[in-house]
Amino acid sequence: MTRRRGWALDAAFGALIALGQAPFGVIPAALIGLAGMIWRVSTPGSGRARAARGWRAGAAYFAVTLHWIVEPFLVDVPRHGWMAPFALVLMAGGLALFWGLAGWTAARWQARGSAMAGFALAFTLAEMLRSYIFTGFPWGLIGTIWIDTAPAQTVAYWGLHGLGLATLGALSAGLALGARLQVRGRAVATGAGLLGSLALLGLLAVAGALRPPAPAIPPEAPTLRLVQPNAAQHLKWDPEMIPLFFQRQLTLTAQPPEGPAPDLILWPETAIAYRLGGARPLLIQGAEAAGGVPLVLGAVRQTPAGPTNALAVIDPDGRPGAIYDKAHLVPFGEYIPFGDLAARLGIRGLAVAEGGGFHAGPGPVLLDLGALGQALPLICYEAIFPQFGRSQARAADWMLQITNDAWFGSFAGPQQHLILARFRAIERGLPLVRAANTGISTVIDSRGAMGAHLPLNTLGALDAPLPPRSTPPPYARMGDLPLAILLSLALALGVLRTVYLTARPVERD
Repeated sequence: MTRRRGWALDAAFGALIALGQAPFGVIPAALIGLAGMIWRVSTPGSGRARAARGWRAGAAYFAVTLHWIVEPFLVDVPRHGWMAPFALVLMAGGLALFWGLAGWTAARWQARGSAMAGFALAFTLAEMLRSYIFTGFPWGLIGTIWIDTAPAQTVAYWGLHGLGLATLGALSAGLALGARLQVRGRAVATGAGLLGSLALLGLLAVAGALRPPAPAIPPEAPTLRLVQPNAAQHLKWDPEMIPLFFQRQLTLTAQPPEGPAPDLILWPETAIAYRLGGARPLLIQGAEAAGGVPLVLGAVRQTPAGPTNALAVIDPDGRPGAIYDKAHLVPFGEYIPFGDLAARLGIRGLAVAEGGGFHAGPGPVLLDLGALGQALPLICYEAIFPQFGRSQARAADWMLQITNDAWFGSFAGPQQHLILARFRAIERGLPLVRAANTGISTVIDSRGAMGAHLPLNTLGALDAPLPPRSTPPPYARMGDLPLAILLSLALALGVLRTVYLTARPVERD
């Protein structure tokens, strides 16, 4: 195979894998792409060559999956537009290094079947690594292609990394079986490998289908109202539009319910365009529109340490009660390192005007909402992290996410963000309630199933009952640590075995 054809093939496999992610959701294409990538990386070659194959597949995958990353830079084109192509190229190329590392590791095995198994182990560890280091970015994990299928439920036992490993393992086993049967003919080998992979994926589906259903919603369950003002990001801070968007929220809050009266009203992230401490007149109007019902909203809050991206519970008198300051901020969005210095050079975070950006809060907390129980607040980006707030979640009754997905455009970004929130519900056995500025606002039960929802780019309010929690599944208690230890041991033993077999002298007659 020529170098040019090899490069094109690697990129094609990466793009096929990306078609499994939202909004495409073509799982067969993703499985074909994964199988092709495993086959290419396990093909004999140097560590450098195999790393390059993994990197090329990863670069194409992340370029397609994360193409929405340019959207935030296009909100204010004169100021940030020039960064858009660099952001996508650097993001795709940088994240693909983890796939390249897995490819290099696969070269430690000489036998093709062993290389496939080694690549599956190394790939999963590499994806774990990118989920944690440099604040982590667990977006676009392979396991997320399974949303709305039975295998998705297995994340309750081993998380998204475990689901990704099971997917690669099933494909690797089928490919290894096919490689062993090559001497019996290509058709026999291909058929046996395909059947083997399908059988293992079928077992994965059975394991997920055996999970008990989510508890039924009782008739006396509290009712929540989710308010979606649909404020386009390029207009959200326009002085002429700010009153219009605020009035939308007041009108939707005050509209008569068609069923039970709401017990709590949720507005999205940065729902008001003024600092929380100086917005008392607006908070009073919001409380009056809520008619005595507690109101949750997002706003920028000034603290002695600096501004924060905050969530506040407003009481019937229009005063902030419980407050949560976002703890896991978006790098280069809500803050940049050495922000004041960078601001002098004309480089600022996308979401804030201050050079230093937002100040991070102290960490996850629980909000005591009285009859509505204990809620774990998550602001936007925080819902993508399986580890964020995991210990607090064990004592929570539900999760509350407010977000402004207008930053992510209106195609792939918001849908992928929603899917990650749904996986948090499955992993923790907790319902998740989501109020989004431009959508998708919804209530998610403890098995990740969506109830009624407000679609993207629509104005409206949704009244929905709060689902009950389930018994915390194993992953909610243990997280990724057990899988990381097992993977590391398996990978180390595999490498040692290869070294031993390579170093062992050959007996001669």
